[in-house]
Amino acid sequence: MSDMTHADRRRRMLVLAVCCTSMVVVVMDISIVNVALPAIGRDLHSPVSGLQWTVDAYTLVLSSFLVMAGSLADRVGRRRVFRLGLIAFGLGSLACSLAPGIGWLIGARALQAAGGTMLNPVAMAIIATAFPDRGERARAIGVFGAVSGLALGLGPVLGGALVDGFGWRWIFWVNVPVVIVALLGTALFVPESRAARPRRFDPVGQALVFLVLGSAVAAIIQSGELGWTSPAVVALLAIAVAAVLGILWFEPRRADPLLDLHLFRSLPFSAAILTALLALSGFGAFLFVTTLYLQEVRGLSPLRAGLCLLPVGALIIVLSPLAGRMVAGRGPRRPLLISGVALALGGAASLRLGPATPMPVVLAVFLLYGVAQGTVNPPISNSAVSGMPASMAGLAASLASAGRQTGITLGVAVSGTMVGAAVTHGQAAFTTAEHRVWWLVIALGAGITALALLSTGRVAVRHPPGRH
Repeated sequence: MSDMTHADRRRRMLVLAVCCTSMVVVVMDISIVNVALPAIGRDLHSPVSGLQWTVDAYTLVLSSFLVMAGSLADRVGRRRVFRLGLIAFGLGSLACSLAPGIGWLIGARALQAAGGTMLNPVAMAIIATAFPDRGERARAIGVFGAVSGLALGLGPVLGGALVDGFGWRWIFWVNVPVVIVALLGTALFVPESRAARPRRFDPVGQALVFLVLGSAVAAIIQSGELGWTSPAVVALLAIAVAAVLGILWFEPRRADPLLDLHLFRSLPFSAAILTALLALSGFGAFLFVTTLYLQEVRGLSPLRAGLCLLPVGALIIVLSPLAGRMVAGRGPRRPLLISGVALALGGAASLRLGPATPMPVVLAVFLLYGVAQGTVNPPISNSAVSGMPASMAGLAASLASAGRQTGITLGVAVSGTMVGAAVTHGQAAFTTAEHRVWWLVIALGAGITALALLSTGRVAVRHPPGRH
């Protein structure tokens, strides 16, 4: 019996290792690409809008299809969908490494993300099934979250080393052997599982969500070149508005909607989703603009630029579990306030950065963004799921993850539009243009602070989650 228990525990740990391996490449590809953007732009002769899409094609697809991928896995089998996701991610990575032009690279990034959508929520479901004991499951999810944070933090450093040593294509080549190992581990150790009552497919809702996000992001990116009043941008905005109205009309009439709008009657849940949007918009803008600042303005190599961002990742890794304990002990208000204030201070301090600012000062400013990001994710997850009926908890968690990816997408789109034209006009022009980004970051930090006070006060108690 003891031998059987030991074997079961060993198998569960191997399942966790496979899931963590898959998440390393998915999460790392959010941050690893940023440090390679200048090299990609020079090699593929891409304008800034192409670099924006290189990042946003990935996060846009992730945010749009996370919920659907989880439902698909519940219905047809989690291991089956997980393996399909690994194959798609590996093929997308291979296509990225061979891309002859920026258009091909953007398309390959979308294929990568399509695979990624089948890995993130499905891996969580596999872990939950493999660890039926509540305590063991909580520890396993903690390890899974820590690995995700580590991958996000190490992405710029690994990316910089690969770009410096071998070229930007290697940031995608490196994914292929990792995917092969994960596929072998999945075949050997991950059992098949399905939900007892899977949610129904909602193809209309899925199409409307993609139209909202895709049209809005395309309008923001194209406005930098065409202007907000151009027919193409106006048409994209009209499509986004029409899709929002379609969601509001169609989704409440579904038995199992992709977006259960009843969830948004909960003030803590709505605030958590909006906080995720604001926080990750600020962080996405920081990563995109800072990468250009360090390499195009300061003249640093990709590796040195990545090392400059390493303290940010380290703080995220260190502070995330501390923030989780703070949430468990005293609730989400304090870490949310710390995050909002740190983000606003980071934006204010960034206004003082220029071509000749001493590097110790630059790195000190970067630490504020690490504090902001390291303290915001645990309260977001807690506020989104806490108090939800068990039948809605998975959907709520998926929507919180989608909110994070949407935030990164919007942050890159907006910040890239603000600084895009200045990249080719010299250091002074870029430094002036990026000030608009930092004023936006200050506003985002202030918004997080206000939401922290609103969503954890007495008013929030009057808006419990669930159907009404």
